[in-house]
Amino acid sequence: MAGPASMYRRFAASTRGVAAIEFAMILPILTLLFLASFDGGRAIAIYMKVRSATYTLGAITNQYSTIHDTDIQSILGATSVVLAPYSSSPVVVVVSELSISAGSQTTATVVWSNTLTGTTVTYTGLAIGSSVTLPTGLAAAGNTCGTYPCYLIYGKVSYTYTPMFGYFGNGGITLSDSLYVTPRTTTSITRTSP
Repeated sequence: MAGPASMYRRFAASTRGVAAIEFAMILPILTLLFLASFDGGRAIAIYMKVRSATYTLGAITNQYSTIHDTDIQSILGATSVVLAPYSSSPVVVVVSELSISAGSQTTATVVWSNTLTGTTVTYTGLAIGSSVTLPTGLAAAGNTCGTYPCYLIYGKVSYTYTPMFGYFGNGGITLSDSLYVTPRTTTSITRTSP
């Protein structure tokens, strides 16, 4: 009959079940990594859609010489189509025309501005008549406008992404992109009703 010391030695030397114990210890970490990669992949996919929507916003807007209310809502609504199949409810879309005067190529003034919902833009510094500081490279390129005032179309799309399996900080993550383009057919795009 084996004594307690012999049983202890056999237990300490046994390797049966070690793989199951190791797997049970690493399973929560693997699950967390899988869920984080799923959320991260969705965030990257939505960000690429946001970039495409911003480009679409600028590319369509700069083709007009005069924009009416129905045109602007169609242009802004195109961003929802680009963002599909993701929900368009957490998206903020703003398109504005900026005027650069000959005296200051580092700042511009908002001529007109619209949002996807059709409300007056009073946030993000894009209210009509407000000043906007231009990015450094764009301000330098403003010297080649030719005639002043020089006009730019500014499009911005923001999307608040809420992860499905957890939060990175408080609430969601704001994914945004912005783009400056020049009007293609005229020097300035006339807005019929700002």
